[in-house]
Amino acid sequence: MREAPAREPEQTDAGEGAPGGSHAGDGVIATRGLTKRYRGGQLAVDGLDLTVPAGSVFGFLGPNGSGKTTTIRMLMGLIAPTSGTARVLGQPMPRAARAVLPQVGALIEGPALYGFLSGRDNLLRYDAADPTADPRTRRARVAAALDRVGLAAAAGKKARAYSLGMKQRLGLAAALLQPRRLLVLDEPTNGLDPQGMREIRTLVRELAADGTTVFLSSHLLDEIEQVCTHVAVMARGRLLTQGPVADLAAGARGRLVVTTPDLADAARVLKEQGVGDVVVDGDRVTGEPPERELADLTAALVKAGVRVRGFGVERPSLEEAFVALTGEGFDVAG
Repeated sequence: MREAPAREPEQTDAGEGAPGGSHAGDGVIATRGLTKRYRGGQLAVDGLDLTVPAGSVFGFLGPNGSGKTTTIRMLMGLIAPTSGTARVLGQPMPRAARAVLPQVGALIEGPALYGFLSGRDNLLRYDAADPTADPRTRRARVAAALDRVGLAAAAGKKARAYSLGMKQRLGLAAALLQPRRLLVLDEPTNGLDPQGMREIRTLVRELAADGTTVFLSSHLLDEIEQVCTHVAVMARGRLLTQGPVADLAAGARGRLVVTTPDLADAARVLKEQGVGDVVVDGDRVTGEPPERELADLTAALVKAGVRVRGFGVERPSLEEAFVALTGEGFDVAG
């Protein structure tokens, strides 16, 4: 249920002490101590210090109930925080919403559409509601947005007849009617088929190449890993980590992989050598590398007569980094 915007808490200057030692003005989005507690005592967001660099594609990760959507609603001025500060494009939110929001495109909790209007007419209404939009170029702008999200052929169809994926595309088109400094997307690939997901990834990359900062909330780790430059991980209302995607993955231990036709013997030797979580999968045996020289493992395998066709440590995935941080399972591809 949507909560009406409340009075904004007193804004204070934020100093250092956030992850990375950033000041509040360093990012396109910057929060310090951002907290939201709902009536009844539910703590949805707890002391969030977040910095989104300009020009990044920033993935906002977390399982359902982690506080992602509540955070986005505070950033967009839809609800006020209980305490702490949020700055978007250098301005305090929600106090500066009128100045900030015309520079921001957003798709939050699915698009709000008039089912009895066509996709085109929905966008015409969205554009007409923007006081900065030039009415003389409105139809050309709407046509370009529909084409960009692959809805040109369905522009005349009533929105009520759109599939969930088509509605998501139309919501994206609404966010792209004007050039934006910041694009905020909450689960933008919801309802899309694999082809639609690829198209959205390509679109996000194009927008970032044009200088738009993209803030992307998702529960699909595979999508985040393919398109994002930076990532933050939330769990139970708290920020666990943030930074470049490559750094997050590098912080997790990789998996030892042995390729061999002698699977049972290899698994036995690895366990004897202190390798944990040994798993046999196809022609590979994998496990958690022990705190010792890997050369000792290869020597032990050879001594036991195991025919080793491949040996090494795979780079950890974003999924493995997430599980290491949160201890929770997560969707990889939906």
